[in-house]
Amino acid sequence: MYYAVTARLKPFRAAELYENLTDGTLETQKPDGEEIVASMKRARISQDGTVQWSEVCHCQTPLQHARETVYDHFFENIQTEEVEDYVEFKGQDFMEHLADAGKT
Repeated sequence: MYYAVTARLKPFRAAELYENLTDGTLETQKPDGEEIVASMKRARISQDGTVQWSEVCHCQTPLQHARETVYDHFFENIQTEEVEDYVEFKGQDFMEHLADAGKT
């Protein structure tokens, strides 16, 4: 199933999330690491700090494994909505935002 996801990044976790996304830590996580990394590369962040992305998940509860292992650590107020396919959102590239946040 495809899901559109809306969440708020925990600001003090930005550098850690960026490191995990770029150093191979998350990519090797089974069964969903590659999809998590791809989803974060598709993600966008709006001026008000809302992060949006779309993702494929086959859990009975939407994003259950991804939330338990990754998302609940880095995000809050996570909301999911079932959609037909990947969704493109407007806003700043989330990976760029994370890279910039890690520099401060």
